[in-house]
Amino acid sequence: MKAFVVDKYQKKGPLRLADMPDPEIGSNDVLVRIEATAINLLDSKVRDGEFKLFLPYRPPFILGHDLAGTVVRVGADVQQFKAGDEVYARPRDGRVGTFAEMIAVDAADLAHKPANLSMEQAASIPLVGLTAWQALVEVGQVKPGQKVFIQAGSGGVGTFAIQLAKHLGATVATTTSAANAELVRSLGADVVIDYKTQDFEQVLSGYDLVLNSQDAKTLAKSLNVLKPGGKLISISGPPDVPFAKSLRLNLFLRFVMRMLSRGIVKKARRRDVDYSFLFMRADGQQLTEIAKLIESGAIIPVVDKVFPFTQTADALAYVETARAKGKVVVRVL
Repeated sequence: MKAFVVDKYQKKGPLRLADMPDPEIGSNDVLVRIEATAINLLDSKVRDGEFKLFLPYRPPFILGHDLAGTVVRVGADVQQFKAGDEVYARPRDGRVGTFAEMIAVDAADLAHKPANLSMEQAASIPLVGLTAWQALVEVGQVKPGQKVFIQAGSGGVGTFAIQLAKHLGATVATTTSAANAELVRSLGADVVIDYKTQDFEQVLSGYDLVLNSQDAKTLAKSLNVLKPGGKLISISGPPDVPFAKSLRLNLFLRFVMRMLSRGIVKKARRRDVDYSFLFMRADGQQLTEIAKLIESGAIIPVVDKVFPFTQTADALAYVETARAKGKVVVRVL
């Protein structure tokens, strides 16, 4: 099969189109012919080696964390899928590789594709959908009437999270540029802050939850918009000790992560708020619940551009410019 591979960890390193062996499947696996994939900043960070301490891949490896496609074959113990099913997924860490024509996915990570979406639209959902779900539903436990601040509302996670928070009954504030203000309002944002001319710290107060996706300075400022007992959930770091424990990392790496998160954790405690680092995980059952919301019309995909498979590297470079509105998708077939 054809696939785009990373030959070595390297910042801004190239992707190489290569012939790779077709995947083999185990008893709990599903072989999927990938029809579309999507690009995430996570792909850049994995390629650059930012996560190799706790998420190592042995080069050459295939990049890519989103897929939509058709089941080719299932393992002996798989009951919920069959050949011909249209599916979507974010494969689990250690088994990613969706910049390819096929992939073997653990059945537990897979879900049936939302019936009302094209393959390209469906491929835009898994990683950002799971990130938003785990932040707002699982960790944040957002309830009707609460106030939620979602940073970078026109980005991939932001466009999904705004819609999910509104579905959960929250009042939603977000940051974006003036050019994208109408987009985020159409998705449900109640308060729109132009990050180029306004300081969100001066506008917002008394919020129940902040979903942080920006730099350390923005993370620290986010504490000041939360009310006592509020929650600061960051998907951009720093990683914390519970995250290290969840990965069963050794004591040294736990110590490193404790030091990395020490400053923000102390500041959060002083303000009587909770800090959590979220590194989303694969979950087919959650994708099934997300599919129901999409099929009901509660959430719509936001796709900025669709690239052909041969231009996967160009698609990744475009995402790295941070100009995309919603998701960037690659059509594989």
